[in-house]
Amino acid sequence: MSTAPLLSVDWTDHVTGHRGHLVVDRLVRGVASGGLRMRPGCTRAEVAGLARAMTYKEALHYDPEARYVPLGGAKGGIDCDPRDPEAYGVLVRYLRAMRPYVERFWATGEDLGLTQELIDRAAAEAGLVSSVQAVFPLLDDEAAARRRLADAFALRVDGLGLDALIGGFGVAESVLAVLDRAGEPAAGARVALQGFGTMGGATALFLERAGMRITAIADERGAIANPAGLDVPALLAARDAHGTVNRAALRPGDRAEAGYAWLSADVDVLVPAAVSYAVDTANQAWITARWIVEAANLPVLPEAEELLTARGVTVLPDVVVNSGTNAWWWWTLFGDVGADVDEAFAYTRRAMRTLVGDTLDRADKDGTTPRAAAHALAEDRMAALAEHHGWYGPDEPRTAA
Repeated sequence: MSTAPLLSVDWTDHVTGHRGHLVVDRLVRGVASGGLRMRPGCTRAEVAGLARAMTYKEALHYDPEARYVPLGGAKGGIDCDPRDPEAYGVLVRYLRAMRPYVERFWATGEDLGLTQELIDRAAAEAGLVSSVQAVFPLLDDEAAARRRLADAFALRVDGLGLDALIGGFGVAESVLAVLDRAGEPAAGARVALQGFGTMGGATALFLERAGMRITAIADERGAIANPAGLDVPALLAARDAHGTVNRAALRPGDRAEAGYAWLSADVDVLVPAAVSYAVDTANQAWITARWIVEAANLPVLPEAEELLTARGVTVLPDVVVNSGTNAWWWWTLFGDVGADVDEAFAYTRRAMRTLVGDTLDRADKDGTTPRAAAHALAEDRMAALAEHHGWYGPDEPRTAA
């Protein structure tokens, strides 16, 4: 497969000068899927890497028996601090400029720095019907599908929206699958997480419910640690919209530490669930965990992963681990899953555990890392997609088989 994306679009906000990017890596049935992020320093190269990862994430969930046929991969990014008072206006103007792409072939949603609620509000102001309207022509019954997705987004679990929990649930199931495979009990196993927003917070919640001890988390203000285990529900109740915990909620025994302390925490599993490029060739040396499970996009630099692998640390890649949120959207919209909490969790558990197993089986068979194995699996499944549904990039045929 060509390494060049199908389409790259650069944008400059005429009001503030902030820059934005859209990269469409590949299309399947004329549509690509991938979130929109907002963070200071976001670059076209970063967005292109994320778009390629989305192509893999989509393909990895290909099931010829399912109603959902994976889409191509794309990503959007805006170089702006989401806390900037100008950020919402920048978002609206970006979506207005990208409206032709969103209408026709880019289905997008929340990512780092942006919530789905905010994107939905900005999309409406930009004149869009929905951030995923490019998919609507592929649906057998658009009205029923949209009602089903809306009903699913309205579901609450212990006061939190199902849409805010399902991605972290998928990450937690990935962690549990890795431990099961290694013959390690989940009860009492220790975990540290970077990030306590939508993905990190939900991951911590479900891992704690599985009996694991969350001994350290990191947010924008630093790290919070307690070797005996943090009170995850209390910290979730004390976090703001950006995932920052109010330190007044800390209990005796909880320690406020430097932000990098999550990396060197004495734990079994590390879950980077915040920013890209969090683990580099220098700070990887601080890690003593046996497993790194990537809930964030691209959190471990390739050179750092090589060093970690050489000393026996297993890195389960983002294209597997955090693919549950994206897949759940499409399982629900296309009708593989109804607007039902138990059904959503059961389907996601089965899919994520199967995918983790397939990835680790392929790694063992090929003698490679889980990341290389996941990419090889994705390439195999993209070939099947091409045969049955048609997909194209810059140098592939543009007609369905």
